[in-house]
Amino acid sequence: MAKFYYGGQAVMEGVMMRGRTSAAVAIRRPDNSIYLYEEALNPRLYSNRLFRLPFLRGMLLLWEMLVLGTRMMTLSANVATGALDPDAPANSEAGRSDASAGQPQGSPPQTGGPADGAMTGVESSTDILPEKPAAPPQIGGLALALTLLVSLGFAIAVFFLGPLFITGLLHNQIGQGWFSLIVEGLIRLGLLLGYLYLIGRLPDIQRLFGYHGAEHKAINAMEQGDPLDIPHVRQASRVHTRCGTGFLLLVVVVSIIVFAFVGSPSSFLIKVASRIILVPVVAGIAYELMRLGAANYRFRVVRWLLAPGLALQGLTTREPDDSMIECAIASLQRVMRRDAQSAKEQQEVDTTLPPLVVSR
Repeated sequence: MAKFYYGGQAVMEGVMMRGRTSAAVAIRRPDNSIYLYEEALNPRLYSNRLFRLPFLRGMLLLWEMLVLGTRMMTLSANVATGALDPDAPANSEAGRSDASAGQPQGSPPQTGGPADGAMTGVESSTDILPEKPAAPPQIGGLALALTLLVSLGFAIAVFFLGPLFITGLLHNQIGQGWFSLIVEGLIRLGLLLGYLYLIGRLPDIQRLFGYHGAEHKAINAMEQGDPLDIPHVRQASRVHTRCGTGFLLLVVVVSIIVFAFVGSPSSFLIKVASRIILVPVVAGIAYELMRLGAANYRFRVVRWLLAPGLALQGLTTREPDDSMIECAIASLQRVMRRDAQSAKEQQEVDTTLPPLVVSR
């Protein structure tokens, strides 16, 4: 079986982790307990061989960041603020709580999946794993669709079209060739750095960046073979070679090269269209470069090339406290246990199949 790379995302007062077959999010509730929610990944998307091909995997990453990430962020905000009580009685019969938690059944209305209930600490190997995670919910209705549309439109307008308009105003000074593309890329980089720096000064975002650091620490500890407990995870690094922050920096660099192939058409509308249409292409190439760099980080030249992306994570991660680390461990343990269960079930199926008879 090909090596699998676990990944995650910081959410409001929690951490979401993605495994082979499911995604789990651990959220700190107002009463300081941890709410653990798990849902199955859409097999039509994540088991599709088409999306395992190089470059197309980057499109899956974008989809995950936008749809799954936004939905989990919405859920976490509602749970963390107390606006949503996952233990409240629900009409859905799919609700299920961990036997070890002893919480009433319930399901978060926004996500359509079961709640695993409150926890006072991280999971242990003796905790009862629910038989199945929640079925993948629908995209989330008009509200989530509009949120995604506005977010994506804002990002493209600011970080792709904005630099193009600025360089267009300076065309008499910088021309239309490679120098113009480099200036456009530098403006894009400046906007990215400025945006990350400014939002990082907000108290709520600082806590979000703390959970981001906890996510990195938990995955680093797991990949190093260390026990997933608070003392060992605390000692792990809070920067990671597959971080989305480094991915954004690669997008900036790759965009200069990709847009160079478009050249300098006379029509400004063609330039604008190219910046929008080629976003998936840029993301796909950047994702493959990120995977390639992470897989070969042992080489000194690769470490030099990745150093700027790792340094940039200083803007998007903070040193987490133990409560943040606890959430990261809980969500990572859940998806790892789910994957182990799925692998065991598949092995049992394989051993029960009758032997293949070859006629001669």
